[in-house]
Amino acid sequence: MKCLIIDDEPLAVDIIEAFTEKIPFLEVVKTFNNALDAFVFLNSNKVDLLFLDIEMPNLTGVEMVKSLQNSEVQVIFTTAYSEYALEGFNLNATDYLLKPIAFPRFLKAVNKAKEKFEAKQENISTQNTVQNNQTTSLPEYIFVKSEYENLKINLSEIVYIQGLKDYIKIYLKNADKAILTLSSFKEILKKLPVNFLRIHRSYIVNVDFINSVQKSKVIIEKQRIPIGETYKEEVFEKLGI
Repeated sequence: MKCLIIDDEPLAVDIIEAFTEKIPFLEVVKTFNNALDAFVFLNSNKVDLLFLDIEMPNLTGVEMVKSLQNSEVQVIFTTAYSEYALEGFNLNATDYLLKPIAFPRFLKAVNKAKEKFEAKQENISTQNTVQNNQTTSLPEYIFVKSEYENLKINLSEIVYIQGLKDYIKIYLKNADKAILTLSSFKEILKKLPVNFLRIHRSYIVNVDFINSVQKSKVIIEKQRIPIGETYKEEVFEKLGI
C-alpha cells in the first residue's frame, strides 16, 4: 500500500516512518510537514493511505479530508487531541491514533487498513471478471449446422429455442420457419449471451422478446411458452418478478 505521512512535527514524521519500515506491505511515497502541499500532491498522484495529523497550520487534517471526500484514499488520523476522535470517525477515517503512538496500536490500525484495501481490490477484480465475461459472452451472431450448410444467425433475431431430443429448433423474428439443427441445450447455451434464459427443460427464450409473464407461462409474440416447475424460482428471480 502506497502511503503519505503528513505532520507538522518532524519527530512525529520520523516515528511513523520508522514504524512503516517494519511493515512489508507499506511503502511511504512521500512525507509532508503541511497538509496544503500534500493536498496539491494528491491532485496528481494516487496513494492508498494517509497518516494525517489534525492540528496543522493553513489547512488542518480535518479540512483536508473534507476536501478529499470524493477520493478513495484511506485515512488514519494521528493526533495528540482526543477530542477530534468523533469527527474523525464521522469522516469515515479508517482509524484514529493518539500520540504518543505505540507500535502495537499502529500495527492494529494498518492491518485494518490492509483488510479494507484487499476487500476493495477483490471487489474490483470481481467486477472486472464479470465485465470481461459479459463482453466475451455477447457475440453478435452464431453459426449452426442445418442440413448441408452452416447458417449464420444474428442473436438479436432469435426469439426462442425449442429442444427436441437430439435436435433444437431455433425460431427467428419474422422468419417463415424455424431452423432445425443437431445440438443439445448444453451446447447451445454455451454460445448464448446473458439475455437468453432457460425457462423449461425444452425451452430457452430471448428475454428481449417477452411480452408478459403469467404464473406458469411466458408470452412471446402470441406464443405461450411453459415455465417448468423446477425453473420457476430462478426465472422469476432473474426477471425481477
